[in-house]
Amino acid sequence: MKKSDFKNKKITVAGIGLHGGGVATVRFFSGVGAKVIATDMKTEKELKPSLKKLKDLKNVTFVLGQHRMEDFENVDMVVKGPAVPWSSKHIQAALNKKIPVEMDSSIFFKLCRLPVIGVTGTKGKTTTAILIAEILKTAGKNVFTAGIGQKPVLDLLENIEGEKSGVIVFELSSWRLSALGRANSSPHIAVITNIHRDHLNYYGSMEKYIADKKYIFSNQKADDYVILNWDNEVVREMAKETKSQVIFFSTESCRRPTSTIKTSDVYIAKGKIIFNDKDEEKVICDLNDVKLLGGHNLYNVLAAVGAAVAFEVAPEKICEAVKNFKGVEHRLELVRELGGVKYYNDTTATVPDAAIAGINSFSKPVILIAGGADKNLEFKEFARAIAEKVKKTILLKGEATEKIKTELGKLPEFNSGSGIIDSEFDLMEKAVIRAKNIAGPGDTVLLSPGAASFGLFLNEFDRGDKFREAVERL
Repeated sequence: MKKSDFKNKKITVAGIGLHGGGVATVRFFSGVGAKVIATDMKTEKELKPSLKKLKDLKNVTFVLGQHRMEDFENVDMVVKGPAVPWSSKHIQAALNKKIPVEMDSSIFFKLCRLPVIGVTGTKGKTTTAILIAEILKTAGKNVFTAGIGQKPVLDLLENIEGEKSGVIVFELSSWRLSALGRANSSPHIAVITNIHRDHLNYYGSMEKYIADKKYIFSNQKADDYVILNWDNEVVREMAKETKSQVIFFSTESCRRPTSTIKTSDVYIAKGKIIFNDKDEEKVICDLNDVKLLGGHNLYNVLAAVGAAVAFEVAPEKICEAVKNFKGVEHRLELVRELGGVKYYNDTTATVPDAAIAGINSFSKPVILIAGGADKNLEFKEFARAIAEKVKKTILLKGEATEKIKTELGKLPEFNSGSGIIDSEFDLMEKAVIRAKNIAGPGDTVLLSPGAASFGLFLNEFDRGDKFREAVERL
């Protein structure tokens, strides 16, 4: 596929949205000479910030507040956003007419000529992807990143055009992987950090969610690599389905699988991160070189090391990058220390497992800000962690919050009148002010919601920004 293939083609972009990806997709296809129909169920008023960025384009027709069937059945291609499900009657109509349906990720893979390191998982994707990029930069590689945060994917194609050397580090959500599966594409090096319950409001079952995650390696070849978390049972079992070379990572000394799969391994032994290249051990770095807070971040480091050794980066360069890596915003990010109290932003903990990991990252008393919207998840273990580890909890209103309160109500600690829940708010500023009023010297105020952000916030990043702003105003 070439950019010129799209010239004068009639292309529907389904989902303009407010986060930048839809805007970038419209601009990309307009820029290569396609006749673009940009459609969204949101109204012109709701999409005002995005439409403002597209007002200079001449070859775009906007269809807003609705999806017309004709825009899916009488075009050359449909490019859908993540909010538009494959089961949508409009997408199915296009597929039934043999009209190709793509996403930004599948278009990128078809046009990109550089090798790609893809990173997926329920949590840890961003931290792992950014650390991989930092390691490669330290090793002198020409590195580009895609899919990290809200940076549009297709914009990168302009930047890498004409590049004859380099590597792409691509953070791949399950939505973007669903398109790669249909396009029969997988990255040269695939990393799966972990798999936990998530997005069940969209998928309905773990099996469907896991199936999309597997597309990161399902189309790899024998000379490709997949980096898998040995300590996560779901991920470990995926090794049986791979055609590529497997590198496992684990926080314990290497425990090789009993199957015939021949693997390399990244693991921890005697306070050091070790790479075992099929029985030849190489020390990568000392555990004291890792500056990131929390045991879950140690897994992210191990995953990044696995990708780096697969890309043949020297151990000393990996170690240098790990030593210098301080972490990523919105992920156990220290915002401020005030009056002996530290304030941490962990807004990307959008599932209970991630919030539990956040809580477990601290030994000092925690004032937790948690709760929000539900993704059809379970909160029993999160409630247990709150009851056992948290000094006081301030909740943000939402369906997940009601589930958390219900699960806490079932615990003996809660029924004994310990007052674990302090208060509940629908504004972040009120929650932060209350946290300041009940926190004392040596305490940690932690935003680690364990739930989605929709309803009260635009997204989890907006939630983190609101927390950061409120803390700075204290």
